[in-house]
Amino acid sequence: METIPNEGLPRISDCEPIAVMVEPGKVYSWCSCGLTDKQPFCDSNHKRIEGTPFRSVKVLFDKAEEILFCQCKRTKTPPFCDDSHLNI
Repeated sequence: METIPNEGLPRISDCEPIAVMVEPGKVYSWCSCGLTDKQPFCDSNHKRIEGTPFRSVKVLFDKAEEILFCQCKRTKTPPFCDDSHLNI
């Protein structure tokens, strides 16, 4: 497996959150590195980063609701948007 240098990460996917209607009882794995092809969710690309400093953030919801997931990867409340993208 080819490794990716741990430089300039996490990568910004978008400077706006993405709204997702979540399902109760389903585990969601949010991408923290920004390298996934399935934004905002993890596809395990973080395992290729040199030193593996990133991991997915798993969340489980108990009711169906619309959630704003962070895509700038700068949130202080991962995986949820906290408007950090407004400062980029």
